[in-house]
Amino acid sequence: MLGDFFSRALIAGIGLAAVTGPLGCFVVWRRMAYFGDTMAHSALLGVALSILLSLNMALGVFVVAAMVAGALLLLERQNSLSTDALLGILSHSTLAVGLVLVGFLTTVRIDLMGFLFGDLLAVSLGDIALIYGGGAAILGVLLLGWRPLLAATVSPELAEAEGLRPGVSRVILMLLMASVIAIAMKLVGVLLITSLLIIPAATARRLSATPEAMAAIAAVLGALAVIGGLFGSRTWDTASGPSIVVAALVIFLVSLAVPTARLFGRKVQHGA
Repeated sequence: MLGDFFSRALIAGIGLAAVTGPLGCFVVWRRMAYFGDTMAHSALLGVALSILLSLNMALGVFVVAAMVAGALLLLERQNSLSTDALLGILSHSTLAVGLVLVGFLTTVRIDLMGFLFGDLLAVSLGDIALIYGGGAAILGVLLLGWRPLLAATVSPELAEAEGLRPGVSRVILMLLMASVIAIAMKLVGVLLITSLLIIPAATARRLSATPEAMAAIAAVLGALAVIGGLFGSRTWDTASGPSIVVAALVIFLVSLAVPTARLFGRKVQHGA
């Protein structure tokens, strides 16, 4: 029989995969992987500030990630550095500042490895409620804004000509990513969140003919990675977060043997 902790981990992981799959599709289409890394790294700073200021940790992580996204938008307007250089500065700076702050919190015991690599097996009923409640809200926003988000991804110029405001769509995507990082940090850790966003979506890209199919397949593949990773972790006594990412990688490698399906447009196929 599966223990209660293992059942909770399965339920939480599948719920998380249902969110990261569709959202990860936009990350892949828009080539936002490095941005995802930057926001994930900023989560540790959010953890440190939450403990220092006695704030709810998920809220603190979301606020810091959203502030990093806002800082990127402001710095991009100055046109002094390329976006990838700005992302590199923000990514490593926020991670380093977070680690320094954690070092100053000598009166609080912090499981740094848990925050970096996650501990899905330690999930509680409250965590499950947060994942499914927050995940439902994220998916709801994604569903309501699907058309303008997709149009801005395919062609920002055409979307703007149609009055869809692609700049707003980009901000919405950033906030959704900040939200999913806030609810996923405890489960898979700040260093593995981006993997769960990217790998299932990249795998689904090869197997899908429409954007809607890709989103659905990415969610299913993410759930399979969670199940396979957790059972592998249970069998070989390995860390749950990395095991899930390894399972996602195995699924991706297997998919390479499947002929690539023709996706819905050249712009999204090769990046907007």
